[in-house]
Amino acid sequence: MENEKITIAVLVGGSSPEREVSKESGKAILVSVKDLGYRYKIIDPAYGIDQPDNEADFFKKDIDFTEVSNINYVRCINSDLFDDVDVVFIALHGKWGEDGTVQSLLELRGIKYTGAGVLSSALAMDKTMSKIMFQHFDVKTPTWFMIESPDESHSIIKQKIKKFFGYPCIIKANDQGSTFGLTLCRGDVEVSHAIADAFKYSNKVMVEQYIPGRELTVGILDQQALPVLEIIPKHGLYDYECKYTDGMSEYIVPAELPDDVKNHLQQQALLAYNSVGCANYGRVDFRLTNDNKSYCLEVNTLPGMTSHSLIPKMAAAVGIDFNKLIDKIIKYALM
Repeated sequence: MENEKITIAVLVGGSSPEREVSKESGKAILVSVKDLGYRYKIIDPAYGIDQPDNEADFFKKDIDFTEVSNINYVRCINSDLFDDVDVVFIALHGKWGEDGTVQSLLELRGIKYTGAGVLSSALAMDKTMSKIMFQHFDVKTPTWFMIESPDESHSIIKQKIKKFFGYPCIIKANDQGSTFGLTLCRGDVEVSHAIADAFKYSNKVMVEQYIPGRELTVGILDQQALPVLEIIPKHGLYDYECKYTDGMSEYIVPAELPDDVKNHLQQQALLAYNSVGCANYGRVDFRLTNDNKSYCLEVNTLPGMTSHSLIPKMAAAVGIDFNKLIDKIIKYALM
């Protein structure tokens, strides 16, 4: 089918803490969709059926337009806004975008979409469940335990940290992206604040072994592992500021690694990606120790598409420019 006969709905914004990042991804995707000659429309599901008339308003920060709400997703996707849509390009990040919510609503209407399916999205977003799947498929991941309630004894949690892996350790929200609610704890004094911060974003909190070493990631396009990319953040930890601020991280692709280590990371990435049943595209994040032992942190089923994003950098390293990347993702979704 020729591109000009296909209508793409680009889903932007949403109601998660990653709303503004989603707008940046959506803006870049929209430019590409236009360049590729597709028919298009922009939809922010958090606005429900009351969508902006002006295209630019979708990408303004904190626009005083209408209430942003999770409830609006159902009204939006069940409306006539999607009646003529062939494929939805999901540019949402975080809860209600990456966790299977939007995907399930679209499937109920029989609408095709980019990225992983309902179950895969839910598994990947739930850090506990994805780590269980990693272990089942022999993908090495850092040791962890869960905090099920903010009322759990912090003194017992501190004892468990020392028993299982010691400091430093990572405390993070169980189902958030972009490092929201993530803290690197170097000792007992930081634990209580880190737990409270993580519980702002999730009803479960993960305490995870910290792996010293290098920050690496591998993109997956369909079933092709892209070149390994190394991230060198200014802070030492790849936090929100380093992810989305110009000059706060250096990116090396292909990463400077022995061939056998690169091959192993790509194999582990494909295993992790398939362990949660991903499809279309994704990104798998790792830590690599000084003796080249890899630990898988998580699978991202809707990785960012901003100017700082990593999938486009990895794709470019094998000759796939941004427009070609977007076109491939759309064509996979149409299959």
